[in-house]
Amino acid sequence: MTQKPVAEMTFEDALGELERVVSQLEGSQVALEESIQLYERGEILKKHCEIRLKSAEEKVAQITLGRDGQPDGLKPVKGL
Repeated sequence: MTQKPVAEMTFEDALGELERVVSQLEGSQVALEESIQLYERGEILKKHCEIRLKSAEEKVAQITLGRDGQPDGLKPVKGL
């Protein structure tokens, strides 16, 4: 089975695959070598999800609130 490169995955795709990896590892139905490969893939997927989530949080943080607690405007996000 050809795996899609993690860098090309959406957050949702990476999280879904990470959940499958965890499920396989928890099931203890795989050989040691495959477990190691799954664990390594899981680490890469986890890091990718963290990066994508942090990026989304930074974009949301750019929203400023007015005195009434309502969105007052947007600050430009560098690099976008």
